[in-house]
Amino acid sequence: MADKLENYDGEIEDLDSLVTLTDEDGKETEFEFLDLIEYRDRQFVVLLPTDETGDSGEVVILEVKDYGSKNESYYGVDDENTLMSVFRIFRERFKEILGSLDGVD
Repeated sequence: MADKLENYDGEIEDLDSLVTLTDEDGKETEFEFLDLIEYRDRQFVVLLPTDETGDSGEVVILEVKDYGSKNESYYGVDDENTLMSVFRIFRERFKEILGSLDGVD
């Protein structure tokens, strides 16, 4: 997947939302929005791919630029420490739902 994705419909409305993101090549992918996390004054979304070609149960974490605007864009997170920190926050928020995840600290 490309490093930059743009929100096709402009904004995320609620936790039960489906969002369609369009990559730099024009390919659209649908995700279920799981959470919006602020970490170190930056916004990150946690998404779950809805297609069956993705790895089952693996979430996608993207950084949000221009949150709430019509030009809202999502970028891949290159820093492994940031990625894991955001995932830990997500996991803590949803620990009752997710249960114990093996292999992830």
